[in-house]
Amino acid sequence: MDFNGSEPRGPREAELLPATVATAVKVVIVGGFGVGKTTLVGAVSEIRPLTTEETMTEAGVGIDDLAGVERKNSTTVAMDFGRITISDELVLYVFGTPGQERFWFLWNGLFEGALGAVVLVDTRRLEVSFDVLGRLEDRGVPFVVALNAFPESPGYPVEELRAALDLPHHVPIVQCDARSRESSRDVLMALMRYLYDLAARPAAATAQPVG
Repeated sequence: MDFNGSEPRGPREAELLPATVATAVKVVIVGGFGVGKTTLVGAVSEIRPLTTEETMTEAGVGIDDLAGVERKNSTTVAMDFGRITISDELVLYVFGTPGQERFWFLWNGLFEGALGAVVLVDTRRLEVSFDVLGRLEDRGVPFVVALNAFPESPGYPVEELRAALDLPHHVPIVQCDARSRESSRDVLMALMRYLYDLAARPAAATAQPVG
């Protein structure tokens, strides 16, 4: 288990939560096996990210589908965790989920208290996202879809991808590079804007016309 060299010591000053923070929001990063969830959490986190990556062993042979990610030699077995301060008053706690179906029983705890999710998608392997999207829809969790840019990723029109993933028209689809802090932060901001829009819709629907 990799805790990024977590020898016994206190947090660095830069990792302390600002005293001005009034609101903390929990969001979850989900996706199929090998789509870049750990990379995104590590890139966007302003603190040393907590990761639970283990070296892949023969136990996953015949269970974990390595098609398209043959070079992957480690995998998240519990969760990834990071934090990003959006403003002086708002902080996001970011949790990454395991991608393999055999670890999906951990989702119940990871989603408790979460306001929304980011579904990270590898356009080379759209099929690994289908079950993940289905589980989110069953749970009623609002989410945005982020297309992670891999070197060999084919380019598709957004509406073609929306149809392939069977997404409602209102679900945002954004491009991202999970290795980039700025790009990953933009994805989280897209989720926050979407959650704000969803929260505002009932008020707009029930508002009485003036005059």
